[in-house]
Amino acid sequence: MSKNPDQALRLMIVDDSVEDAEAIVSALRNSGIAVRPLRPASEEELSTMLGAQQIDLVLAAQQGKDLPFAGVMQSVSASGKDIPVVAVSNGIDDASFHEAQSAGARNIALRDKPQQLLATVRSEWEDLESRRALRRLEARVRETERRCDTLIESSRDPIAYVHQGMHIRANSAYLEMFGYDSFEDLEGMSLLDLVAPQHVEDFKQLLKDLAKGDAPPPRYELEARDAEGNGFPASMEFAPATYEGEACQQVIFRRQEQEIDPGLAQELEELRQRDQVTGLLNRPTFLHSLEDAVADAAQNKAQHGLLLLEPDHYQRLLHEIGLDAADAMLAAMAERLQTAIGDEAVAARFSEHSLAVLVRASDYAQTTALAERIREAFASHVFPIGNRSSVITASIGGVQIGEKIASVTQVLAKANQGVQSSIGVGGNRFEIFDPSAIERAEEEHVQAWVARLRDALDQEGFVLHYQPVISLQGDTGAVYETFLRLDAGDGELVKPLSFLQIAEEHGLLWEIDRYVIGHTITAIGQRISAGKPTTLLVKISQASLDDDSLVRYIGEQLTAHGVPGEYLVVQLPEAKVFTHLKAAQEFAAAIGKLDCRIALEQFGAGLDSFQLLAHLKPNLIKIDRSFVEDLPKNAANQERIREIANKARELGIRSIAEFVSDAASMSILFSAGVDYVEGVFLAGAGPDMGYDFE
Repeated sequence: MSKNPDQALRLMIVDDSVEDAEAIVSALRNSGIAVRPLRPASEEELSTMLGAQQIDLVLAAQQGKDLPFAGVMQSVSASGKDIPVVAVSNGIDDASFHEAQSAGARNIALRDKPQQLLATVRSEWEDLESRRALRRLEARVRETERRCDTLIESSRDPIAYVHQGMHIRANSAYLEMFGYDSFEDLEGMSLLDLVAPQHVEDFKQLLKDLAKGDAPPPRYELEARDAEGNGFPASMEFAPATYEGEACQQVIFRRQEQEIDPGLAQELEELRQRDQVTGLLNRPTFLHSLEDAVADAAQNKAQHGLLLLEPDHYQRLLHEIGLDAADAMLAAMAERLQTAIGDEAVAARFSEHSLAVLVRASDYAQTTALAERIREAFASHVFPIGNRSSVITASIGGVQIGEKIASVTQVLAKANQGVQSSIGVGGNRFEIFDPSAIERAEEEHVQAWVARLRDALDQEGFVLHYQPVISLQGDTGAVYETFLRLDAGDGELVKPLSFLQIAEEHGLLWEIDRYVIGHTITAIGQRISAGKPTTLLVKISQASLDDDSLVRYIGEQLTAHGVPGEYLVVQLPEAKVFTHLKAAQEFAAAIGKLDCRIALEQFGAGLDSFQLLAHLKPNLIKIDRSFVEDLPKNAANQERIREIANKARELGIRSIAEFVSDAASMSILFSAGVDYVEGVFLAGAGPDMGYDFE
């Protein structure tokens, strides 16, 4: 399954009940999966959606009446696409299991077991991504083979492929060297026929050793013979290879007089593979080694370790030492890293200020021990940087490369995730992902986050940022959206995406909601006292909908700070309102008595957003960001936004478009009748409220 938070699961739900479908979507989103749902209402819509859109997964009600399960399976099969189908059943017995399996469903999930359904969705999506990755890899392999064949043919080096001592392929330079007009003259000929008689016995032994799997010598010197029997001194280089799926040996012949000085050649090759600032391997060379390690893990069930590391508080360090000393700092880090790993592993400069380490034949315990040794080596050292010195700690993310994660993309993504998570909980630590010990690693990660969140609540470790919400219809009142940030130390801030799921699982969301609400009302009171009345939008979670103590707390804080309720707008996600409608209605009514207002965010992303407005009428709606992305080039999204804005205006509801990133989108939103906009194109979020709304 993709771990990229920007990649959404394109999910089709075939279910008679809109409410049940929304419940599934909400459960997936609550678990951290971004979902773009579709729900066909007829066979025609089903066929159209399957043909016109890319779909990752279909959840189909096995007992569906409007669209019977067998018909859904036929339509999916007829599409010719690799779309896994999960049968959603009210109960499983032998008959229902056999029916789903016979129809072609890849799995079956129980409707009343949300965790099992969620695990099934994750598993099938991950399998789909693996199949797609395999197809991409196979295509790349075919393309690489084609290019390699072209390169070999055009190479000036004489190159041949030999299987069991016989020629199976040779390029033009090879044919020219030995005086053959075409490969047909050489095909099937023994390599021994090109060797002078005095070298035949030794060369036979070399071929036997290579056939047994022994490593070839770096260079093998002998006298070669061309088609006319003329001898010439030559050197040979061997490398294991495959040709048309067959294991073979690649052979490069070179005339001795064409050889350059071996020492110089080795020196040039060494320079080509090294980063000039750090002296470590460069990124391309390291990636090649990583690809070999991943392939070894996939084919031979080997175990290797990858570590990525970044200096903590990098921007602060740059400010302290100066941009001119950035390379010196990186060189000092590389030297310390090389000292820590010794000959045990290879290190590289992986990006601008991150380093990488690959340790072969390493189990989880060995990889973890190496990560700790590197962390300690940095934390206990004072780094000389030119005329200065500094303490530099490192955040390390690692992956245990094995059969379960034998993909370069997955390996790098997991390692980077570990780096970012380590930075997020304070730095000077490491986080190693081990697919075979995921529960242990996840528990350590979660407990570190819980402790950090608890400390932030107790010690005022959260901060609020504010982003202007600007009227397109001439309203000059000051309006901002409030965003929560976790202070990771030294001014580095962590966004909620990194920790809200953990906070929800450990019962901390309602406390975080109170923190944000309380500080937001305080900020409004301060603005009013300064003669700058300001409306603030603030998000709360579903956890607070079921707890009437938050409403009482809001009332107490409004009174304590002398704030009229109209200046506070509480935002609720559309998906959670749909699945907790009664609680949302009661909450909206309660804060309405305090003159506070309600906004629905992520509006339009649900299966039937307009239906929700018949049950809960908010004061504002925030159009889902997916409709604003790449807006100038997407006519369908333009029409959808126009439809939402017109419907909202008819109902007396104001609309907001967020994540606006360009002037063309602004023009489209204005012409569509949207009331407010926000986004980095206008102003980013920051700790101060200094935007000029006049």
